[in-house]
Amino acid sequence: MKFNLASLLAGLIFGLGLIVSGMANPEKVLGFLDIAGLWDPSLAFVMGGAILVGLGAFALARRRTLSFLGFSMKIPASTHIDKRLVIGGLAFGAGWGIAGFCPGPGLVALGAGEIKAAIFVASMVAGMAVFEIFERRRTKT
Repeated sequence: MKFNLASLLAGLIFGLGLIVSGMANPEKVLGFLDIAGLWDPSLAFVMGGAILVGLGAFALARRRTLSFLGFSMKIPASTHIDKRLVIGGLAFGAGWGIAGFCPGPGLVALGAGEIKAAIFVASMVAGMAVFEIFERRRTKT
C-alpha cells in the first residue's frame, strides 16, 4: 500500500511537471527540436533543471543501500554502448521528433483526452509488442 501511494504521488508530481513545463504539448516540443527553424529554447531550461535534480538524486541514491520505501537500490551500472542501444535511441528520437511526444508526456496528454496522444500511445504499445516478438525470437536462437 505504501509503495502504491508513493508511486501515485510520484506519478502525479511527474505528470504535473510535464504539464506545467510544456513537455506534454507536442507543438512546444517540436518547436524545441526545430533548431534550424523557429527554435524555442525554453525546454532547455526544463531539461537543465531535470538534470540538476537528477544529479542530486543519483548522488544521494548511490550512498544508500535501501530506497526510502525499504527496497534494495537498483542503479544501472552498465556503460556498454552497442548497436541495439544506438538503434533504439535513434528510433526513440525519431518518434519523438515526428510526434512531439515521448512516453511520459504522451500518457499525460492521453489522460487529458487528446486524440493525437491516443494515436501515439497506441503506436507506442504496438512498437513495444513488435519489440517483444523480435526479442523472443532472438533469445530462442
